[in-house]
Amino acid sequence: MNVRHILAGKGDFVVAIPPDRSLEEAARLLSEKRIGALLVLGKSGEILGILSERDIVRAVARGADRLTAAVSEHMTPKVITCSLDTPVTDLMEEMTSGRFRHIPVMANGRLVGMVSIGDVVKHRLAEIEAETNAMRDYIATA
Repeated sequence: MNVRHILAGKGDFVVAIPPDRSLEEAARLLSEKRIGALLVLGKSGEILGILSERDIVRAVARGADRLTAAVSEHMTPKVITCSLDTPVTDLMEEMTSGRFRHIPVMANGRLVGMVSIGDVVKHRLAEIEAETNAMRDYIATA
């Protein structure tokens, strides 16, 4: 199974924010959408960075006045991406070793979605359950 299967189930909607918006606006958007990260996109849609809840917490730990700072000051500028054909097991390994929970999905140089570790775990559990049921059916009919 690959990332394409995950996006087929969850959709390709990506929540993004411009780099000049404040951390307070970003926090509000994360809360409204009930998500853990925002992509920071430039005017032509290019990925400039990613801002997670953790990034906001780190900024606030340096002082509550940081909430007025621009997203670009606190985002993670180096963003790891994957493709639609990336195997789910590779994605799990990348996210675990890199210690991040969200990864944008690219196809032909375009952003086509975002996958979270929760999406990956949900997909993997469904896959394991299907394998278990198939094995039970096989044993029952043998």
